[in-house]
Amino acid sequence: MTNENQPSLFENEKAWKEHWQGMPEFVQPSKESIKQIIVHFETFEDVKKFSELVGIKISVDTKSFFYPPKKQSDLMVYVDES
Repeated sequence: MTNENQPSLFENEKAWKEHWQGMPEFVQPSKESIKQIIVHFETFEDVKKFSELVGIKISVDTKSFFYPPKKQSDLMVYVDES
């Protein structure tokens, strides 16, 4: 969709399309979770038992985790350097 008030990123939009004929499609699989559940614990002992049950180290600083655990390289990381 073209917006007349917003200039195109390319001077001639048809020119780049001619050069990119036959290129493979780029598909970026989603790295987002499909479900989130908030779990409340009454005691730190309950947190420890749950941590052992799921096999993931949970500390007082843990805000979230994937289950089953993912390698760091499988996670999408965004760094704002400003």
